[in-house]
Amino acid sequence: MGFTEIADRVWVDRQDRLDLNIVLIAGERGLVLVDTTGSGAEARALREAVRRISRAPLLAVVNTHDHWDHVWGNGVLAAEATHVISHEQAKVPATVKFSSARALDVGDRMLELVHPGRGHTAGDLVIRVPDADVVVAGDLVEESGPPAYGPDSFPLEWATSLDVVLSLLTRGSTVVPGHGDRVDRDFVEEQRAHIGVVAETIRDLAGRGVAAPEALAAASWPFPADALTDAVARGYAALPRGSLRLPLLGTN
Repeated sequence: MGFTEIADRVWVDRQDRLDLNIVLIAGERGLVLVDTTGSGAEARALREAVRRISRAPLLAVVNTHDHWDHVWGNGVLAAEATHVISHEQAKVPATVKFSSARALDVGDRMLELVHPGRGHTAGDLVIRVPDADVVVAGDLVEESGPPAYGPDSFPLEWATSLDVVLSLLTRGSTVVPGHGDRVDRDFVEEQRAHIGVVAETIRDLAGRGVAAPEALAAASWPFPADALTDAVARGYAALPRGSLRLPLLGTN
């Protein structure tokens, strides 16, 4: 779809495939690109789109997490970047990795990179642009579909991680999710509440002795059941043994 400026020198390219958001941020020293698409061909088109906006140096590629649709373009774009930055738990080659928070100086503005905790993956990070009141949330926040609980997600920790994201937001913040349209703080609060319900429902069912294979049919859920298969499996597996009650026959 091409880049659209959503705030002062902050652009979003909402890709047709997967409704994926790529974010470009400019400062006096150069550019920062957040995520790189899911293929070399898409990355080459993205590179051309970036250069139509600015010929400034690409200071950094920042990966919000290590899933293919966000990082497979690194091979094209990282060659032009001074640094590739990711969280230390992200399974992607990077020249700079960090554990909790890192500042990125782009000249006349400072970007804040924060690992709020585990949720969509172990290595999620968000990028805050304080002077523009924009937060790039990666797949910790989803607008075009339910939160993507995958086999590497942390359903019991996700809500707490979103509490940290919420602490970075004002009432006027613009939040760019990993996929879908831009959202606001109210949207993130609602999604955090629903993700919290998923976690508490898993804990409740396990505490009452409901087996994992029976859990989806045994309760009401805030998201479609077919989107929660991995959430239940991962959630049950993460519970301490003392919180499980008999019978749990058939529990994975």
